[in-house]
Amino acid sequence: GSTEVGRIIRTATAGSGKRLSLELGGKSPFLVYDDADLDSVVEGVVDAIWFNQGEVCCAGSRILVQESVAERLAEKLKARLETLRMGDPLDKSVDIGAIIAPVQLEKIRRLVEEGERDGATIWQPSWSAPEEGWFYPPTLCTDVHPAATIAQVEIFGPVVVQMSFRTPDESVELANNTRYGLAASVWTENLNLALDVASRVRAGTVWINCTNLFDAASGFGGFRESGFGREGGREGLWEYVRPRWAAEPTEPEEPVEGAPGPAPAETPAPEPGSPPIDRTAKLYIGGRQVRPDHGYSLAVLDAAGRVAGEVGRGNRKDVRNAVEAAHAAGWRRVTAHHRAQVLYYVGENLAARAGEFADRIASLTGREPDDAVREVERSIDRLFHYAAWADKWDGAVHRTPLRNVTLAMPEPVGVVGVACPDEPPLLGFVSSVMPLVALGNAVVAVASQRWPLLATDFYQVLETSDVPDGVLNILTGDRDELTEVLAAHDDVDGLWYFGGAEGSEAVERLSAGNLKRTWVSYGRRRDWWDPLQGAGEEFLRHATEVKNIWVPYGE
Repeated sequence: GSTEVGRIIRTATAGSGKRLSLELGGKSPFLVYDDADLDSVVEGVVDAIWFNQGEVCCAGSRILVQESVAERLAEKLKARLETLRMGDPLDKSVDIGAIIAPVQLEKIRRLVEEGERDGATIWQPSWSAPEEGWFYPPTLCTDVHPAATIAQVEIFGPVVVQMSFRTPDESVELANNTRYGLAASVWTENLNLALDVASRVRAGTVWINCTNLFDAASGFGGFRESGFGREGGREGLWEYVRPRWAAEPTEPEEPVEGAPGPAPAETPAPEPGSPPIDRTAKLYIGGRQVRPDHGYSLAVLDAAGRVAGEVGRGNRKDVRNAVEAAHAAGWRRVTAHHRAQVLYYVGENLAARAGEFADRIASLTGREPDDAVREVERSIDRLFHYAAWADKWDGAVHRTPLRNVTLAMPEPVGVVGVACPDEPPLLGFVSSVMPLVALGNAVVAVASQRWPLLATDFYQVLETSDVPDGVLNILTGDRDELTEVLAAHDDVDGLWYFGGAEGSEAVERLSAGNLKRTWVSYGRRRDWWDPLQGAGEEFLRHATEVKNIWVPYGE
């Protein structure tokens, strides 16, 4: 259905535990380069936008054509429009049928008229549409500005806009200048260019020199506001299953005890004899330790109820700064092997400070020293685990019954927020954050509310491990308060939440604004020590989206 309906469904099911796979609206780009076979392009456009009178979610409704051939393509399209046949959709000799309902017909007319007022040139064939029934003629709009309504809004009718570009880089920018990300089509005889553009366009399916090809062996679904989840292919099967351990009874998450109070005034007084210095651990944003926006802090208590230190209380502006830093990191463009080496380095540097972290765990939690050492060792193992996966989480070639190669390529989600579990404090933080980092995502992590000092200690390891600025940003404070800001943030692409049922419901409900991908625990306790529950391919699948690229071959 439409993106608007997807939002309604996401909001209505928030917190219910129902699994969703949403395939929603689109404004798919149809990229044409100057070496493309324009006659084939014209037939591709017919299939992309005038098939089913444009009432297709993945319709190629934005033609982006290289400037040198733009005028020639427009003339060829106009000539082809004159030969299209409109009438009874049950007649197999008819190309374009009726619009689904009068209200949709009126919406199409209104949007085209608005486009004309915005300066677009509207061209329709010389023949007239049938007067009986809800018909709208195939329409080509040229001289369209990229920010115009008809270039941004899904019209869901037989209307296509044409815009031009000069360079491949500009074409990718125009293609991604949309809130959708369902499909795209690339037309060029240069295979190197085609694959380069296909990898950079933010769409769940990319067709090269073809369009609207589907098969049950290949996944189909979108990015961004075109929804999440996949239909078909191996990736589509994952929507219908869950880990075996998740079907077994388990204890719910307990309320956080000893968590920081909601206001600075509630901070306990320091113990007598404490050094008269500021012991407040700062936030970690953009590779720097920074004070929270309002300067407030919260006390962290140890196992005996004494003040072990203080952390900054982050707020909405701190979230904004962290998200901006994450977007600027450019981590997804770094090679997988490079990411693996950085994670190995982080693990090595944590191992060099293992005793210090074990002492911190023991003093905060009151656990036995040997148990604290075991948590640090397991955290180091998790770092090496995801370092090993970083350059080995491969895609696949789907066996679609056509003369083509269909590449299923896992891509990072983008900027992902993580509400880390309260315990175990170090292992839970590493296990919930590092799979995202390993696969090219930039992360805004909300540290454990109960024992955040393990996360603030950890950023000192990051600073000595060649982790680029903005790849991992760490916020402290009221976990659910910060998480709700992340869930409602339109520049956050995904959100993981490991906490209570109430917080899980809020995350799913607030994420409907831009339909970000969410993974929540619904208050179910996860055993972070268990290799099946606390690590592995389940995390890697949630840390990536699959893009299917169809590459035909043969003469």
